[in-house]
Amino acid sequence: MLRVAVPNKGSLAETASAMLIEAGYGSRRDPRDLHFVDVRNEVEFFYLRPRDIATYVGSGALDVGITGRDLLLDSHSPAREISALGFGDSTFRFAGPVGQLGALADLAGKRVATSYPNLVSDFLARNGVTPQSVVRLDGAVESAVRLGVADAVADVVSTGGTLRQAGLEIFGPVLLESTAVLIAREENSARASTLVRRLTGVMVAREYVLMDYDVPRSLLDEACVIAPGIESPTVSPLHDPEWVAVRVMVPRRDTNHVMDALHDLGARAILVSSIHAARL
Repeated sequence: MLRVAVPNKGSLAETASAMLIEAGYGSRRDPRDLHFVDVRNEVEFFYLRPRDIATYVGSGALDVGITGRDLLLDSHSPAREISALGFGDSTFRFAGPVGQLGALADLAGKRVATSYPNLVSDFLARNGVTPQSVVRLDGAVESAVRLGVADAVADVVSTGGTLRQAGLEIFGPVLLESTAVLIAREENSARASTLVRRLTGVMVAREYVLMDYDVPRSLLDEACVIAPGIESPTVSPLHDPEWVAVRVMVPRRDTNHVMDALHDLGARAILVSSIHAARL
């Protein structure tokens, strides 16, 4: 039976659970439950702190897990990323007092506060910068400079508004572009292959739609340039030999632009349907 670690709280928890349900797996009924057995799919789910998941998977106690790439790298676990999952995106940056720090090299001999000490230490070491210390904090990192605990911080940045309110400005390079990932102790985990296929199918279903349209046969090649699909459009004859019916997968974000272009070309009866599951 496959043993899977799932975040039990935090920004990744709700989306991870919803994704597993979309992939056909059962789910715990009570959010306080820390263990659930999906007998039909032969999977045991363990609901754990996101920060601990890489450790459990890396030790071999669990087969696979869903966590953040940032948490995986910070854990120094032997677990490996086997698939990005398309949610939970975040960007890590350095920030310091306005006008005082402008480049990564300025952190030499400085105290840097962060919730990800290994991640930050590794990044600085790779770039030849030796700080005075890397101070671990579990939250409210942006307050560290004002309270005299650190000279700079390294934290997740969205708009930067929270940092500005604390009198800080972003500087230096991006430390990491993080996202939710599926991890395993072995990069090519045969036991996790079905889970990977199912989760990939969920991502495809979220990112693509099916588009059906009728187009004059003489315009088919131009229509296929507008919407080439994953491999190639499906083309079927109509009763009128001058027309064909076409079905194609289109990125969801491009749906209306593609519909407009096809209509301008001469296609008609353009219909869009959601995809509920997929295997490519």
